[in-house]
Amino acid sequence: MSRNTIKNNLIEAKQILDQFLANEETLDNIEKAAQMMIKSIQAGGKIISCGNGGSMCDAMHFAEELTGRFRENRKPIAALSISDASHITCVGNDYGFDEIFSRYIQGVGSEGDVLLAISTSGNSRNIIRAAEDAKLKKMKIVALTGKDGGKLSSITDVEIRAPFSKFADRAQEIHIKVIHSLIQYIEENC
Repeated sequence: MSRNTIKNNLIEAKQILDQFLANEETLDNIEKAAQMMIKSIQAGGKIISCGNGGSMCDAMHFAEELTGRFRENRKPIAALSISDASHITCVGNDYGFDEIFSRYIQGVGSEGDVLLAISTSGNSRNIIRAAEDAKLKKMKIVALTGKDGGKLSSITDVEIRAPFSKFADRAQEIHIKVIHSLIQYIEENC
């Protein structure tokens, strides 16, 4: 990788972020999502997050910042990520990979909870199945997506879509900024 490649990478990331910031609907959706999460927490609910690969890492990061702390000392906030390796391998082996998140939602999700579903394409079958089961449980669904939002965009209560980019890494960069914004908003208002 040349120095020019590094610079171009950072310029492209800045352009995507600038595009994201220019969309007022996006900012409205982040606020709506945060308010939905706060309402759930204040009513005794929880936030369950899930994603695949790097998005799973983002789901884990989101949950641990809420149960731990982000910027300020405060009481822990009820959040968890579907990232238990024993659950994932058990369900994957017994039911198939498409069921790894939905089985967890079926077992642990409750009416009034919020699912944070993260999929850069919006077409991850296991994420879609989790959202479908969350709907059946009368949970609210917040989706972090990219590209055209995929199938996930049509079954969410609030979609926060990263601007279109050829590769998933640009969407993931936007997603982590959204996640930090959600956490801080929740932390300041709970």
